[in-house]
Amino acid sequence: MNQLGIYVHWPYCAAICPYCDFNVYRARGADNAPLLDAIVADLHAHAQRFGRRDADSLFFGGGTPSLLRGEEIARLIEAAAQAFGLSQECEITLEANPEDAHLFAEQAAAGVNRFSIGAQAFDDAALKALGRRHDAAAGLRAIEAAAATGKRVSLDLIYAREGQSLEAWRAELGAALALPVEHLSLYQLTIEPETAFARRVARGQLTPPDNELAASLYELTQELCAAAGFDAYEISNHARTPAARSRHNLIYWRGGDWVGVGPGAHGRVTHRGARIALEAQRRPRDYIDAVRENGIGWISEATLTGEEAADETLLMGLRTIEGADALRVAALRSRPIKPEALAWLVEEGFVTHDGGRIRLTTRGRIVANTVAAELAV
Repeated sequence: MNQLGIYVHWPYCAAICPYCDFNVYRARGADNAPLLDAIVADLHAHAQRFGRRDADSLFFGGGTPSLLRGEEIARLIEAAAQAFGLSQECEITLEANPEDAHLFAEQAAAGVNRFSIGAQAFDDAALKALGRRHDAAAGLRAIEAAAATGKRVSLDLIYAREGQSLEAWRAELGAALALPVEHLSLYQLTIEPETAFARRVARGQLTPPDNELAASLYELTQELCAAAGFDAYEISNHARTPAARSRHNLIYWRGGDWVGVGPGAHGRVTHRGARIALEAQRRPRDYIDAVRENGIGWISEATLTGEEAADETLLMGLRTIEGADALRVAALRSRPIKPEALAWLVEEGFVTHDGGRIRLTTRGRIVANTVAAELAV
């Protein structure tokens, strides 16, 4: 894979959502300059270590990178351009919370050309339950503000929430599909270990939908998006046109290379024939100190085995309509995918196999991780 993505992790949030298991910290008004300095230095150190090559995607994730002012975003974009170079059509995405809509115009002027709006719901009671700080009206205003910049707009929503019915989700998603967005990321609520939601489930204070209802909600999601012209190019992602698909996430799913900078960021880089996995120091102070002392923010650098690289390629590729490249997986693993497992999955209607690609069927998408585990044996 020749494409390169750059991921910048901004770890601070105004509040920590109870379902979130990302590497995030509460913003307490600290000076951003030390962390910005460290990220800039880390970008240059990565380029020195792995070589300069133009990036096709620059993604600001978090945390809440929309807390950054336009001049701070501009500085990071310029640093990425100086360290690696940015292709002429580079997609520059900013994950944004609705309450930061007043900053969208200056962030677009700084170089952001795609906003990913974390509305998460258009139901006030659901937003309160999710720990969000905005209401449904603010979510709608944020979509309008992002669209007014003339840049591309993606929308994130969470479904399979406690107490959510098929009828309620039909109305909520139907309204979202009519908004001025070209891309939707629609995620089933997952109870991640060590989150506030996981503790509530353990105490019997939170009851997510059962598997049958969750599957029905997923099927309804696919039906409504298809009817509105939003193709499901990945299990949870839908685009109005092929051009609207997330270039950055496609790099992940296609097994491409990406550099990860910022506290807790992960990267995958192919260097001198080896697939290298990188992870940065998680705590902002540790990350800043590591860059200052060592010139780079890593806590670990490891060369993946062929088996590990194959499993990643299989798991990520299966998520997309393109499917997993069976020949590439076999080459990485130095043996073909287990024929008995593949034949059984085809016979049971979970996957199709044309010799070169393994693709999940509609039935298989609901149990994608189980399918991947069967094929990884």
